[in-house]
Amino acid sequence: MSELVIETKGLTKEFGSLIAVRDLNLKVKKGALYGFLGPNGAGKSTTIRMLLDLVKPTKGEAYLFNKEIRSHRKEILRRVGALVESPSYYENLTAYENLEIIRRILELDKKEIDKALDIVKLSKWKNKRVKGFSLGMKQRLGIAQALMGNRELLILDEPTNGLDPAGVREIRNLIISLPEIIGATVLISGHILSEIELVADHVGIIHRGNLLFQGTLEELKDMGNREIAIKVQPLLEAEKFLKRKGYNVENREGKLYILGDKINIEELNKELVLEGYGVSHLSENKQNLEEVFLQLTGGIEQ
Repeated sequence: MSELVIETKGLTKEFGSLIAVRDLNLKVKKGALYGFLGPNGAGKSTTIRMLLDLVKPTKGEAYLFNKEIRSHRKEILRRVGALVESPSYYENLTAYENLEIIRRILELDKKEIDKALDIVKLSKWKNKRVKGFSLGMKQRLGIAQALMGNRELLILDEPTNGLDPAGVREIRNLIISLPEIIGATVLISGHILSEIELVADHVGIIHRGNLLFQGTLEELKDMGNREIAIKVQPLLEAEKFLKRKGYNVENREGKLYILGDKINIEELNKELVLEGYGVSHLSENKQNLEEVFLQLTGGIEQ
């Protein structure tokens, strides 16, 4: 069984009558690139703040490296790098000078600065003032700040938010490379499935504070409804026949749709043909990941 880097047990946060996070049980394995996905306002940022001990939970516990964060805060946070919302930096200083401040605070070797800048591909601009950086470059500098000190866990809260397509691609490629380059576990939050799908190997879906799904992308896809579309004549007689055989049948737009995950298409076709029905079209349709996500959250990605 893989070691868990993050585990929460019944983690809950209430703000007055609002339950922002409800009974959350996250499990993030060592080495994973975990996508924490949900619409805006779903509870992602509140969860991340509790993981980093920036917000006190109403009840429940958060464990990082098998230790409870509130009891072992200093020890744990030495091993964690985080980018929560927008990165903080001094715009009139260079990229190198910004990281030098962090190096001194953490009492790190000077080589850590060049190492972090190299990973995020900012070495060429290390002596340029940050105020001249693009938004994507500023985000990469924020990730470099989070990397300082050989971090074993990186927590990135909406790192592509507000970026143009080129900036999104830069950050995406950087995040994908991190587990291999530095051997860290990465948790990345986001609200756009198509982006998370491109970087993550595991996902957790949160909506209105509730964890609706946790597992691999393939397991999420398997949750999608499957249906067989059939164009057959005579239509109504075939519908009655299939219902008598126990199939879940819907008649829509001149076709029959059979719902179910364990239907053998060849056997279905054979049954219809042997009964004398004319089958002119038979195909399998399955919900894609976006449709599964929207079905789970009951709405539109925001």
